[in-house]
Order: sequence, then structure tokens, then C-alpha cells
Amino acid sequence: MESGMISVDKWSYGSQAYFLTHLHADHTAGLSSTWNRGPLFCSRLTAKLFPCKFPSFNLFLLRVLDIGSWFSLSFTSPSSGSPTTIYVKAIDAQHCPGSVMYLFRGDFGCMLFTGDFRWEVTGSGVENRRAMLLDALKNETLDTLHVDNTYCNPKYSFPSREVAARQVVDIISSHPKHDIVIAIDSLGKEDLLLHISRELDIKIWVWPERLQIMHLLGFHEHFTTQTSLTRVRAVPRYSFSIETLEALNTIRPTIGIMPSGLPWATEQNGNPFSSSEYIFVVPYSDHSCFSEIQEFIELLRPIKIKGIVSSSSCCIDPCYYFDHLCGTQQAIWRIQGKIENDEGVDTSVEAAVIKSSSAKEANEEEKESSTVVGRKRRRILDQVDFFGIRVSRVSLLRRLCRGGVRLADTE
Repeated sequence: MESGMISVDKWSYGSQAYFLTHLHADHTAGLSSTWNRGPLFCSRLTAKLFPCKFPSFNLFLLRVLDIGSWFSLSFTSPSSGSPTTIYVKAIDAQHCPGSVMYLFRGDFGCMLFTGDFRWEVTGSGVENRRAMLLDALKNETLDTLHVDNTYCNPKYSFPSREVAARQVVDIISSHPKHDIVIAIDSLGKEDLLLHISRELDIKIWVWPERLQIMHLLGFHEHFTTQTSLTRVRAVPRYSFSIETLEALNTIRPTIGIMPSGLPWATEQNGNPFSSSEYIFVVPYSDHSCFSEIQEFIELLRPIKIKGIVSSSSCCIDPCYYFDHLCGTQQAIWRIQGKIENDEGVDTSVEAAVIKSSSAKEANEEEKESSTVVGRKRRRILDQVDFFGIRVSRVSLLRRLCRGGVRLADTE
């Protein structure tokens, strides 16, 4: 895709349309209440929550994309000045309320931006999510996958959120005489809190701004701002510390629960809470762990893959582990397999066309042959007839990330 057409979670000048995956701060850096650089596309739920994050934002700039429907957007090619059309579909990212992935299709091919996402391989709705994503791709190759590589390292493995939520309930139940403090962000972990509330039949205290979010999400009956009504409190993550828990224990017996997949929280080495008798760390994460990223890439078989995270000390360039799952041959393998499975099924694309009035963004060890720095790749000199286009495999493969680890900078 040409530069100057779309931006995903980037908010500087120079694009004709902007796409927001979700409302977490690291994806809205550069957005403000006075931002006005173009139409901003997001999910319906994100649009509903938007005024809480940006109170004076011009809501006329928002364009709602309903999840699961194709939308047609008109653009002008920056290079030729001619009109062009891009199709986009929003897909539930299972990260936090309103979070979506964006699948783009056009003359440039097909690209998927995951934003932050959780691709759980067990639990309710798994097969439906897989089917929806494959149906959106139909029989087209995925040229580029921009994937959440927050935990793209085989040492990061954690259970499903359903299992982790049960662990949290067990901890609370085993401390019936204690007050409970749970660290959360300003958005996210709602399913965990709802599970606690329903399983233990209690309300959960949240701070006033968080209660406003809960009201907008329709969960107000499970939450309160009155401390006298409950022994379980959800507090901002930044206020959660050993010092705070020690101070609370001078007043009443209190334990803290940190639900997180962050490596500093789940590992003994470097874990600031490992020495505290008052804090329990539970591996409840809204990001995909390594095995889930691998399953996602194995399912899609993109030609190219790029990580969206480069500022975390725990993430690695996904090409390091998954280069062998990418490329022209892998893309053909996925498509041919799907055609065989879908034989006799109508695969025509149904696009809900909406013109924008303002449209003027391995769990196994890496194979040595594809990951060692400087190692020559096998030469492939022929071309493949790919949907009527003669494509040089060499030119495509050269665009893949080559071997070697590119560790992200520390925040």
C-alpha cells in the first residue's frame, strides 16, 4: 500500500484516513481532544468509550466500522492522483472492550493489522473466531501480517484467561478474612472482574472514572464506589505496590493480586513482588502468548510478517521464529487446503459498501537454516503463476525478514 493513504494507531499528518485498534494509551499516543487530521475509523464500542478518554474530541471525525462487515472506502492515489478503493473489515481482537484487528484489501494486495490481540486456542468461541477470520480472507493470499509480538518468545507461556480467572477466585476464596486489592488498567480485565463478582456473589469497588466505563459497558450492577459494600477492590495498576500492601496490612489483613503476563510479574528473577507475602501474581493476560502467536501464523501463512512492538524488552522480531511459516509457497499451501475443504461452497465476497464522505493505515526451537545470521537461503530461480500474475519467488522471499534476533529496546 502506498504511504499517505492510511495510518493504523499512528496520528501524525500525512494520511487520508486513520484507524484506531483500541483505546489503550500506547496506541493513542499522539491523539488528543484537539486532534483533527482526518476521519478516524474505529469499532462501535470504541466510539462509545471515546469521550471518556478524549472529552472534547470532535466526534464528527469518528467513522464506525461494525465488526464482521466489509466497508468500501474511496481514496486518491498519492503517486498518480487517480481514485482507488480500499476494502476494510474489522475483526474482534479479544484484547479489551472495543479492540479490533483490521483486514485491508485493494490493488496492493491483502494486509492484516492485529493491534494488540489474544488468540486463545481453547475455550468458548474459538472455532467461530477461526472460521470468521478464514472466511474474511476467502481464497486470497495474505501479503503482510502486522502482528502483536509482545510475547513472541517461547519462554512466555500462560493459560487461557478462563483458567487464570479461576485461579484468582481460588485465591480470594482461600482468604475469607482478608481484604483483596486487584491491579487493573483504565480499560481491560472486565471479564476477570465480572467472573469474580458472579462466582463470589459480591460487588467490586472501582474508582469513579472506572465506574463510568463500567456503566457504558453495561456492567454497573456488579461494581460500586462504596468501600463499605465489599472487601474486593480493583485499583489502578500504578498505585499497586509492596509499600501500599504493607501499609494496608497495618490496618486490616490485605492481599494483592496482580493479573498479568508481563515477564517481570511471572518470573522469580526480576519480579519485584516475589519477596512479598502479601502479593499473588496470576498469569492472566490480554496478549497472545508465544504458542498462540505460532498457531495464528500457522493458520494464516502470510507472505511477510512484521511485529508491531519494538519498545518492549521481552519481544523479538517474529521473523526469528516464524520465518519458515511465511512466503509464497506457504500462502499457496493455505489457499489450496482451504479450497479443498470448501469444495462446493460459494466463496464470493459480500461487501457492505459504505462510501465515506470524508475519505480524501514457534513454540519449537527455530530452524537453524532460516534463523542464523548471514546463512544463505536456498536459491529458487523459477516463477510461480499466482492468480494469473507471474511472481518471482526470489523477489518475494527477499522481502522477508532475514535471520538473526532483533531485540527490542527497553522502555
